[in-house]
Amino acid sequence: MIVKAKTDIGIKRHTNQDDFAILELSDDACLAVVCDGMGGANAGNVASKKACEAITSFVERSFRRGLDVGGVTALLQSAIISANIEIYEMAQKNDDLRGMGTTVVATFVSKEFTVVSHVGDSRAYIVGEDVLQITRDHSVVQSLIESGKLTPDEARIHPRRNIITRALGIEAEILVDSDEYHLKEGESLLLCSDGLSNFVNDIEIKEIFSSTETEKIAEKLIDTANQNGGGDNITVVTVTM
Repeated sequence: MIVKAKTDIGIKRHTNQDDFAILELSDDACLAVVCDGMGGANAGNVASKKACEAITSFVERSFRRGLDVGGVTALLQSAIISANIEIYEMAQKNDDLRGMGTTVVATFVSKEFTVVSHVGDSRAYIVGEDVLQITRDHSVVQSLIESGKLTPDEARIHPRRNIITRALGIEAEILVDSDEYHLKEGESLLLCSDGLSNFVNDIEIKEIFSSTETEKIAEKLIDTANQNGGGDNITVVTVTM
């Protein structure tokens, strides 16, 4: 298992409100987290950093060898719900942080199974023979796509494309979506913030994974997002079997 991660401010932002975390849980299992913060001043930075720290800390304390897919799913969801409470309470106690929030996409990867849990529009893809998005964006434009009012291509340039319908820290309670998958040898899991998914399409992702050394894929994805406009912070984690 090869895990690589990189974050970049992009070419139009003044601060990087993305964050990520990697945690090795055993010789053949790891946790990876990507968060994309939002909020005035430095609040987005605070929310994304806190989410990464809280989730990894919760999982590190609670993980036990031998957990099945149901146990890992419950663990990831509990970690994210706990992080939501911490961020929400921080925002309620500090006017400078009020309204801050963050997306999250978190994954547990082992040889036996992969679990992905998420809130917001940070994504997870499986990249093998094809590029398969395995998370559903919690966003206004995704709802418009599903109602038939927008095509995916129209959604990529829609003026409301950055408005999300779920985020950590906004409400005291949060609904977490989870999916499970078996990552086969030769396949990769890609986690990313929307700074990548809004600027690099599936065809480009497939080409980069096919033509780039595994250790350099994350860097190449970020370079491509910047070449395509770099209009947001960009964070990428790749896990390759």
